[in-house]
Amino acid sequence: MSTLYKEIVVKNKNESTKFKPGSKTYRGISTVFTNNNTYKLYDLQLIKQDIINHFHIRQGEKLSDPTFGTILWDILFEPMTAQLRNLIIDNVNRIIRSDTRVKIAKVVVDEYESGIQVECELIYLPYNIQDKMRLRFDRNAGLLT
Repeated sequence: MSTLYKEIVVKNKNESTKFKPGSKTYRGISTVFTNNNTYKLYDLQLIKQDIINHFHIRQGEKLSDPTFGTILWDILFEPMTAQLRNLIIDNVNRIIRSDTRVKIAKVVVDEYESGIQVECELIYLPYNIQDKMRLRFDRNAGLLT
């Protein structure tokens, strides 16, 4: 049997791995993002969509990880108590902390006429940008952002 290669060398063209604004560090696709003609997402848009996707999954639906997802779909019709509010905040914190690209500054949970509203102040770590994300879990319409 003959050897095709004696040695494989991989050269790094870009020696600098430091983040540069506008460099499109994170790349992905989404078929639900309607503000763009392409399915490509970059950086903040991709991070936000990844978090929203996590909230679309009911806890227990993912076969390989039954703890993945949110409990909010199961408690939408429950009366809002202090204990339930704390349970929601803990669940939101766990979901956001699972993404290493963001850090939570604040989580506020409110009840509105037809569901639960979660407002998160997030810090996007690679960019040091703070932004609010509002998610409405509506009894009739599903997840509204």
